[in-house]
Amino acid sequence: MSQASEHTTAAAAKHAMPKGFEALGCRPFRWLIGALLCFFLGMQGQLLVRSLLAWQLTHSELSLGYVNLVVALPMVGMSFLAGAIIDRIERRRLLIITQVLIMVNELILLSLLLLDKLTFTPLLVSSFVMGSLFPFVMPTRSAMVFGMVGRELIGSAMALQSGIMNVGRIVGPAVTGALIPLLTLPGAYAVAILLHLVATLTTFMLPRSSPEQQARKSLLGDMLYSFTYIGQHRPIMLVLLFGLFPILLMLPAHSMLVVFAEDVWQVGEDGLGLLMAMVGAGGISGAFIVARFSQATTRARWMLCTGTLFGVALAAFSMSPWFGLALLLMLCASMLNDITQTMNNTIVQLLAHNEVRGRMSSMMMVSLGLTPLGVLPVALAAERFGIAPTMLVASLILLCILALFFALSPTLRRLDLTLQRAAAAP
Repeated sequence: MSQASEHTTAAAAKHAMPKGFEALGCRPFRWLIGALLCFFLGMQGQLLVRSLLAWQLTHSELSLGYVNLVVALPMVGMSFLAGAIIDRIERRRLLIITQVLIMVNELILLSLLLLDKLTFTPLLVSSFVMGSLFPFVMPTRSAMVFGMVGRELIGSAMALQSGIMNVGRIVGPAVTGALIPLLTLPGAYAVAILLHLVATLTTFMLPRSSPEQQARKSLLGDMLYSFTYIGQHRPIMLVLLFGLFPILLMLPAHSMLVVFAEDVWQVGEDGLGLLMAMVGAGGISGAFIVARFSQATTRARWMLCTGTLFGVALAAFSMSPWFGLALLLMLCASMLNDITQTMNNTIVQLLAHNEVRGRMSSMMMVSLGLTPLGVLPVALAAERFGIAPTMLVASLILLCILALFFALSPTLRRLDLTLQRAAAAP
């Protein structure tokens, strides 16, 4: 998108939509959001079913850690390849192909479930395949957003994208949980796969999105250039590192919610559904806050403050003696984490150049892919010391790490000024 058309799109959207929702004035972005909503509704429903299956097959906290581990390993490795490919080929076509492959993978797992042949090993294999394909989905969507809405509306677009994903976190598990007693577990899983089909069909409505490479390198050269580019742009490197640590703790907390529900508060599957709903509701609240202040000039300050407060809220959640209070604390923790991650992703999009946008989006996926690696040590510690003390110690470690980031990095402390200079540059 040219600079002139970028300003035209931003101006038209700002006049058409209320504050915080300006990106919805762009029709292609509305189609993207619609496809994303269907995809995440289906994905979150499938994640709930996978967690229930893993627990029912093994009744072990470690099984949850293993499922996350086999997702993490290919996600990290494939993200480098995915980033290079996203910056080389037409992105809408890549997105459609990947979503079709995901549906095939899920249909195989559903077939095993219907035939009563499912064991823990095929569940791990299916999770590995999902982890290999997912790096081609979200980074591709993120790389397409900037070209649709332009620099001025990227903050609003990233916040709305985050909000839609969190709607999926609430509605997906809630609907799937309600469908399980009505349609059985395989029936609810089939509905989730159907939502993937709708997302794929909706993706056909998106405009073509071609990458903007200045010079054609080999595929390996494009992959290696991700590290070269990050090394040459210290603010991006520090932002990516900073964003890693809060989600390194949030994902183990999500994965262990079933243990909190059954062993700490004895509230069963209904309580687990409420906890997951608080995760989604907090994410929606955080996305709304970011959307409301999407053009703020203090994004880095927001990221630093909310990341710290997230650690405090999660520590309090871990030691809550009452389930009702724990629900409120999980709502706050999720809201703060969403603000942190949305600001983090927006800052990277604003700092990155167009020709590497796919690779920078994939580097954020690498960070996300590394986070399940935190589930296994948390699961090991939880089996020995209990989940509540383990999460408390992990939260305190996070607070110490973030304090060191702030104390030792003048680049992070001056990041808002860097962003203002980048916005003013031609």
